[in-house]
Parts: sequence; C-alpha cells; structure tokens
Amino acid sequence: MNKKTFWIIVIVLAVVIAALAVLFLTQRSQMNELVEQMAIEKEELQEEYEDLAIQFDGYQRMDIHNDSLQDLLSREQQRVQDLLEELRQTKASNARRIAELKKELATVRMVMQDYVRQVDSLNATNKRLTVENQKVLAENKQVKTRNEELTQANTVLTETVSRASMLEVTSCTPVTLNKNDKKTRMASHIRKLQFDYVLAKNITCTPGWKELYARVMDPQGNLLGESEDKLFSFENQEIAYTLVQQLEYTGEAYNGTCYCPLGENEGVQSGFYTIDFFCDGNLIGSFPFQIKK
Repeated sequence: MNKKTFWIIVIVLAVVIAALAVLFLTQRSQMNELVEQMAIEKEELQEEYEDLAIQFDGYQRMDIHNDSLQDLLSREQQRVQDLLEELRQTKASNARRIAELKKELATVRMVMQDYVRQVDSLNATNKRLTVENQKVLAENKQVKTRNEELTQANTVLTETVSRASMLEVTSCTPVTLNKNDKKTRMASHIRKLQFDYVLAKNITCTPGWKELYARVMDPQGNLLGESEDKLFSFENQEIAYTLVQQLEYTGEAYNGTCYCPLGENEGVQSGFYTIDFFCDGNLIGSFPFQIKK
C-alpha cells in the first residue's frame, strides 16, 4: 500500500466516523426530546387525575341521602386514587401504559357524568319540593293571621302527626325481565321492569286499601309509560304516573311487587333510572338504579 492510498483510506474512515457521530448525536437528541414529551404528557395526565379526584371528593362531601349512590361514588373515587397512584409509579418512558391510563381516565369521566346527572336530579327534586312546601306554608300563614301562635302550634302538630302516620318505602330492588318474563341483564332484551319493594311497619297509619303510585324516570329525565289519562293528585297538582297498584295495608311491614311493561317504542337505554313512590298524596320513597349495556 502506497502512501497516497493510505491517506485516502484514513480520510474515508474519518468521514464515516464523523457521519456516525452526527447520526448518533441526532438520534440521542431525538430520543431525549421524545422522553421529555412523554414526561410532559405524564405530568398533564397526572394533573387531570388529581382534578378528577378533587371532583369526586366534592361530591362525597355533599349530603346526598342515598346510600346506593354514595357507595357507587366511593368505589369510583377509590378507583381514581388507585389509577393516580399507579400513574405516579409509572416511568415516563412507558408510553404504552400511559396511553392505557389515559383511556381509563376517559372511562371514569363518563361514569362520573352519569353520577353527576343523578345527583343533580336528586338535588333538583329536593329543591322543587322545598319551594312548593314553602309556598304552601306561606299561603296558610296569610289565611290564619288572626291567631298566628295557635296556627303555628297546630301546623307543627299536624306535620308531626302526618309524618308519623305516613307510609314509607324502605327498600326497592329492580329486576329486568325479557319478553318471556325471565331475568336478563342485556338492555336490548329488556321488555319489563319488576320492582320488589318493602313498606315499613307503621301502626299509626290508618289501615285499609291503599293506592300506591310509582313514577319511573329514564336517564334523560323522561317518564316511562306517560299517558294523559294516567294522573294522580300530588301537592295540589295532577301529575302523570307510570304504574299504580292497590294493596291492603294492615300496619305491619308489607312486601310487594309491581311491574312496568315497556311499550313497543320504549327502548331501554343504559344509564341511571329513578323510581319514586307516592301514597296518600305523599312522596314515600325514591330510589335510583342502573341499567348497564
């Protein structure tokens, strides 16, 4: 090998080494940028989980007056805490798991939206009943201004006796049935809703035949089975009902079952439903339940 050939080889090797060095530095720079981007995405996702946890905590602090919904909120809140802790332990370079946790976040948000609608519905009902009760009390006060102290005493006594003698539905278990009256959990197969309920023992309630009305609301707030000729009186108004059942109440605890057949055009959608029970002009029980896909 002559000297000229030697220097040519040296120069070629130098060029190749320089090219490899540039390629290595470029790839390392790109890798660093990718890791930094994943770290940013992880931080943003962690903030979203923390915000969702705060929202769940806010709803847990509310006085919901519904043990079933409270338990569902508690379970979802714990699920968010578990996923948040897993995200904190996950390395930023684990792009696959971070993407999975991002999908989990979207699922939890959808579930929370259902819970929010249910809580808002309960709050709206309580506010409406509160306003109507306040209006009735105000009207009674205007009529009986001649003896306000006696009127107030009579009102308190009347309300106490009324509450003591009022029926109360203490539990309600929904069952979804198909066209053959068999239990099914598939929303597309549901043709009838069955409700197994319990009326509490109340010896102060006047015994005899009672008419128990029920209103079943779907996730969109629509009344199932609504009809112009299916009305009953409640708080000086005529409102529609889903079903009515006659029963003989003796003052002892009563286990009953009522059914809500679904019409041809009443498809069943997944989500949270509510059934409200009324008797003797009083709202005596309200229970949410969920139908899954």
